[in-house]
Amino acid sequence: MTPDHPPDIDALPGLIRSWAAALGFQQTGISDTDLGAAEERLEKWLADGYAGEMAYMARHGRRRSRPAELVPDTIRVISTRMDYLPRESQPPQAVLDDPNKAYVARYTLGRDYHKLMRHRLQQLAERIRQSVGPFGYRVFVDSAPVLEKPLAQKAGLGWIGKHTNVINKDAGSWFLLGEIYTDLPLPTDAAAADHCGSCRTCIDVCPTGAIVAPYVLDARLCISYLTIELRGTIPVDLRGRVGNRIFGCDDCQLYCPWNKFARHSAEPDFQPRHALGTSDLVTLFGWTPAQWDTRTRGSAIRRAGYEGWLRNLAVALGNAPTSPAVIEALRARCEHESALVRDHVHWALDQHESQL
Repeated sequence: MTPDHPPDIDALPGLIRSWAAALGFQQTGISDTDLGAAEERLEKWLADGYAGEMAYMARHGRRRSRPAELVPDTIRVISTRMDYLPRESQPPQAVLDDPNKAYVARYTLGRDYHKLMRHRLQQLAERIRQSVGPFGYRVFVDSAPVLEKPLAQKAGLGWIGKHTNVINKDAGSWFLLGEIYTDLPLPTDAAAADHCGSCRTCIDVCPTGAIVAPYVLDARLCISYLTIELRGTIPVDLRGRVGNRIFGCDDCQLYCPWNKFARHSAEPDFQPRHALGTSDLVTLFGWTPAQWDTRTRGSAIRRAGYEGWLRNLAVALGNAPTSPAVIEALRARCEHESALVRDHVHWALDQHESQL
């Protein structure tokens, strides 16, 4: 059904922004689909081997950098961002500084953002349809070969910082991105300018030196990759530097000066569940498969799997101060059925050997 009075195409972006804001998005921008420069950077990054075992980064060829090859007839991308930093009883830095606590990347403390944002984007697309009539579109939230960060920069949502996260000068970087690919010939926004300047804080604070050059991340060294994407053994020479980070790493954001402008999220679904923001390593290591399944249901943490969860916690316990509770927890898993878990548990016990 075609609306009786569809809005002028030049007026539509303003309406889209207002509808998106009502749905909980903090900012919305529109870009074209020319990602030539980003395509070159991606192909060099892949050729340098920085993707590690993330074969999916190359699996779709250039459909990742050429939107119309992924979704035919796409000529514009509506990019959105949503703040996710939850309000917590303890600041993230306080948890990170306590070696007996488990640090979990702040975007995973609540419910899985994929479903929440995808549903909101579908609602936004439906609102556009009600206004202009049928149109071609597809929504994405980190779920397909999409270069969301370069698209966000082209849409004016922020610039890609030296740590490779998107930074907004008025809102920091604690936000998630989502897109609508569309065939609507919408006016586009100006791309965001880079404001990192000479700052190299993120490079200097990275625990594993994963930011090998400004704007270049070697995923093979990144704690987020090691604790989430990597399915096998965490390299021995990196385990000590993982610290108490059991799922992801936020250091480059925690120390970024621009995050003094970050805002806490008002989304109930982004608030911490099951005390994951302040839990002890020993407590989480004791979760049974059934407990893990129940307590991570609807959470992005499930991506690591239960085996990966135990592997990560074993490393963190190896880095924790020696105590009877830590030793007891590790010994309880030293004959675990998984060779991967056993390997990391035995390494962890070796770290406490002098105290045994």
